[in-house]
Order: sequence, then C-alpha cells, then structure tokens
Amino acid sequence: MSESSPVTVRRSLHFVPGGSEHMFNKSLGLAADALILDLEDSVTADNKEAARDAVCEWLQADFGRQQKLVRINAQDTSWGRDDLEAVVAARPDGLVLPKVSTRASVDAIEQILNVLEAEHGLEPGSVELVLIATETPEAVFNLPQMARNRRINGISWGAEDLSSALGARAKRDEQGDYLEVFSYVRSTCLLSAAAAEVQAIDAVYVDIENLAGLERECRRAADMGFRGKLTIHPAQIEIVNAAFTPTAEEVAEARALVEAFAEAEQQGKLAFNWRGRLVDAPHLKQASEVLLRAERIKELSA
Repeated sequence: MSESSPVTVRRSLHFVPGGSEHMFNKSLGLAADALILDLEDSVTADNKEAARDAVCEWLQADFGRQQKLVRINAQDTSWGRDDLEAVVAARPDGLVLPKVSTRASVDAIEQILNVLEAEHGLEPGSVELVLIATETPEAVFNLPQMARNRRINGISWGAEDLSSALGARAKRDEQGDYLEVFSYVRSTCLLSAAAAEVQAIDAVYVDIENLAGLERECRRAADMGFRGKLTIHPAQIEIVNAAFTPTAEEVAEARALVEAFAEAEQQGKLAFNWRGRLVDAPHLKQASEVLLRAERIKELSA
C-alpha cells in the first residue's frame, strides 16, 4: 500500500484503554484520525476478557470519520489468539500488532486473518495491520522484511518496551533528544516504511504535560518524513494534527511547482531552474504527494 491509499492519511492515532467506557465515549468526539482501542498495555491481566468484550461492543458504534483499530495482545500470550478471533468477528478497520519480531510471525497472523475473514463474510484483505514492531532488539533488524507483508499499511516503533529490553537508564539526553540507539531505531522505522511504501508513524510522547516538547518532536518527525504519531492524551491530538498537515504555504508552493513542471514538460524538460534552485523528478513527486495528502485531509475534515 502507499500514501495515496485513501485510508493511510492518519495524522493522529489515539490510544483508548480497553476497559474505560468513559474514555471511549469521550474519544468519539476527539479530532483523532484513528482510535486504537487497546487490549494490551492499558489493561490488567484480570480484566483482559472483560475489556475484550467491551471493545467488541464498542466496534459496533458509529466512529464517524475515525478509523477504528484495535491493539490486541501478543500472540504468544494466553489472550492473543482469542483477541484475534473475537475482534475480527466485530469487524474493525485494522489491528495493531505489538511485540512481533519476525516476518514469520506477521505472516502467521495474516494466514489466520485469511481464515477469519472468510468465516465472517469479510472481504479478503479488508483487515489491515499496523505494526509497533521495534519493542524487542530482534525486531529492529527484521523490520524491513516485516513491513513488506501485504496487509501492513503502517509501522511505528516503541521506545518504552525497547528501553526495558536494553536495560537503558535513559532514552533522551538533557535537551530532550533521543539517545543514539533510539534515534537509530526511529530512523529504521522511517526507512523501512518508505521502502515498503506504507505509512511511517512516530512513537508516543510520554511527557504529556510538556506540549512544547511534543510540538518540537512532531515538527522534526514531519520534517524527516513521518506522516503521523501515536497519542496518549487528548491534549496532544491538536498539536499532532497540525504538525502533520501541510501548511497553506506548503500547499501553495507545491501547486506552483506542479504547474511549473507542466509548463516545462511542454518544452521537453524535466529538470529546470525554479525560484533559484534546480528541480527535477523527485521534487515533482514530493510536491504531488503534498497536494494529495492535503486534499485527503480536507476530505476527512469536511
């Protein structure tokens, strides 16, 4: 899949704890592009089954324009397979997979989905997969292969579980920037997503009261090429949406550049001087993508 797919424009993907009816009802009125109904980290072991039942019931609600995703438990837990079967029967738009480490593990889930979709009368391939797939060191090295599974249409990364796996004493330096190993994993996520032509989604920002820090991190992520970010607090959503929405100035420049390419093509040129810089095919591709993304966001917000 690619960014041109109508379902992959997701600036904010907001986590909703699977056991909280109040937070779910509140989330339906938020500006998040996607809701991730969480059955994993936000649910205690004693409440896993009750949360699963609640989430399956929630999936019958009207989500409006919001994409409805469910983060299931890992398949090597006692809840993972039951989550998979129950949630697919409730017809989500997609599943968020945590703690997958190999392409084989992703392919195994795809095979189960093939069977479940047929059993429940769903269109083949209709349940998409989003990976949070850097939570173990092994997964980092397998991410490019995992991202190429045909159901994957977004990949993110997780600093918290990875930090635990590494035994790291810190994730960021004094300026708030990621330490080298976490920056490497973040870049691996972005490059793997680009190579597989799926959406790159930046990790959560856990310092929920530091909105200035969130804005800075979102701006840098968007500059790098990420197209969205996971959120864990309603106050983060507006900042995330703004950061991953092309500005009016960016749209105007992209439109002018596309028009300039159209004129140049009539003269048999694909490389030319434009506003003091040399532009060629990659610049046309990037400008066209900005316009496509801006138009899709406008449609979603209408």
